[in-house]
Amino acid sequence: MHLQQTKRDSRTSGGPQYYFHNLTEPVKAYLRKKGAVRVALVTPYGATKTDYFAVSTDKKLDHRFRPIVGNVGHDRVQQGSAGQSIGEAVRTWYRLPVGDFERIDVEIEIIDDAFYLRPTTCKYVGKPKARNIPLDEKALTFTRRYVSELWTQQLTTIHDAEPSVVPWSLAELCRIMTDHYPTPKAHVKEEDLLRASGPLKHLGVALGPYVGKGYDCLTNFTFLDYPVYTVFVEVKKFSRDFSYQQTKYGKDELSRAVILCAVHDHRNLPKNIDVIELAALSEHAREYPLSGTGKRRR
Repeated sequence: MHLQQTKRDSRTSGGPQYYFHNLTEPVKAYLRKKGAVRVALVTPYGATKTDYFAVSTDKKLDHRFRPIVGNVGHDRVQQGSAGQSIGEAVRTWYRLPVGDFERIDVEIEIIDDAFYLRPTTCKYVGKPKARNIPLDEKALTFTRRYVSELWTQQLTTIHDAEPSVVPWSLAELCRIMTDHYPTPKAHVKEEDLLRASGPLKHLGVALGPYVGKGYDCLTNFTFLDYPVYTVFVEVKKFSRDFSYQQTKYGKDELSRAVILCAVHDHRNLPKNIDVIELAALSEHAREYPLSGTGKRRR
C-alpha cells in the first residue's frame, strides 16, 4: 500500500493531496463500508490521534466531517480540520528533509474503528532511491526484558550532552525504588511512584497531574530531536493490574497508552501499550555510575 502525492503544482488550490494505491482487500472493504475512517498516524513514539480521515472513492466529507455521496474517484487521506497534509505530518514527526514526496509506502491496521497508518518508506520527486523510515514496535518500552532503541538513543544523547544528568536521574530512581522493589514496604501506595517525576523529567518524560479518573497522567515525551508526543500514562505498582482493554476510557480515545510501574509482570499486554518499569531503569544505573568523570561504563 502507498500514498501518492498529487497536486504538487497547485498549492494555491488546496495544496498536496494524497491518494491511496494498492489497498489490501480487508482495508478497502472496511473503507467502502464506512465511507470515511479516522486516521491515527504512527510516529517514532507510537500512534497518535489526528484530524485526518481516510475517505472512500465514492464519498466526500460534509461540514461535520461525515461521509456523504461524492465522486472524487480515488481512495484518499483528507485533512479534515488538520492544519497540514498527511505528508507534511509524516515529515514533521520523522524529521524528514524538505521536498515533494512522490510516494509514501504505508502499513495500515484497523483498531477500534480507526486506521493506524504507519509510514515505512518514502520516495522524493526526482530522487532515484526510496528512504527507509525505521520504527520500533515498542518505542517507549523500558523493562528488564526489553529496552527500545529510542530509549537507548535518548539516554546516550543526554549523557553525551551533560554527563551528570543520566547518572543522577537513575540514582534517584534507585532511591525511590527501595520502597517498592525487591521487598515492598507496607502501606506504600502506588501514587508514591510519582516521586519519580523529577528524574523522569530529566530523561525526557514530563508526567502531567495525577487526576485519578480515567487515565492517571497525560504525559509529554520529548526524545531526541522529535516533536513532543503526548500520551496517557497509567501508574501501577504492578503492570499485571492494568485492565485497559476491559475498561477503555472514552470511545474517541486511541488504543494507545503507557504503563508506568514499579515491576512489570503483565503476561500478555495489548498491542500499542508500552511499559516503563522503574525497577529496570534503576537497575540500569550500573551502566551510568555516579563518578567525578561522568564517563559511562562500557
